[in-house]
Amino acid sequence: MRTNFGSTRRLFLFGSLATFLSACANKFRKYDGPEVTRLQMFKGQRKLYLYNNSKVLKSYDFDLGFAPVGHKQFEGDGKTPEGAYTIDKRNPNSLFHLSVGISYPNEADIAYAKERGRKPGGEIFIHGAQRPGIDPIKPDWTAGCIAVTNWEIEEIYAMVRDGTPIDIFP
Repeated sequence: MRTNFGSTRRLFLFGSLATFLSACANKFRKYDGPEVTRLQMFKGQRKLYLYNNSKVLKSYDFDLGFAPVGHKQFEGDGKTPEGAYTIDKRNPNSLFHLSVGISYPNEADIAYAKERGRKPGGEIFIHGAQRPGIDPIKPDWTAGCIAVTNWEIEEIYAMVRDGTPIDIFP
């Protein structure tokens, strides 16, 4: 009889664990609040703001690339762009949980790098957290992206639409 109780208990625990993990795995949230009309990011303060017109809807702290000071100019420089861009894509299968893309490089970024015989780089995203055991745990660890927590990127992913302007300040 005890064996039967133990088996039932194990099945219950495994079933509960599976239910919990499947709920955690749903990283796609719904958002039905005010439209996000602009993002503003202040690199020096490590603050990202989501606005509906002039009202701040949400704010987030973040990490940057391994060389955070200055405007991104070249592939591999570890910098995050500065200037006016847009959110231009989303990646539901990001290695960093979820991600939304920033329209870097623009024409001026491309021309600047080309004049110097270099590539401007690209694939700049706002994305989720470090992957345990793979990425070093330290501030400003990305290759030039903006990193928030997984919970926060789920909110951002749900709230921000492609085409939304983002201003990135030093």
